[in-house]
Amino acid sequence: MDSAVNAIVGQALVMQQAQAAQQVQLEVYKEALDMQKDQVQALMASASLDPQLASDGMLGTLINAYA
Repeated sequence: MDSAVNAIVGQALVMQQAQAAQQVQLEVYKEALDMQKDQVQALMASASLDPQLASDGMLGTLINAYA
């Protein structure tokens, strides 16, 4: 019976360590997603929603051909 209790306690400790490692991995994943979100937001903010057309010349006065 003593070995059964030791085995159960050992398994509980292994599961607890695995859960702690999984929580750390999840936090790293969340941080990576937040960094990507910030990068995409910065990229979208830098992109102009109203493309500027050329004011002279033959190209780009009706369609933004330089994009």
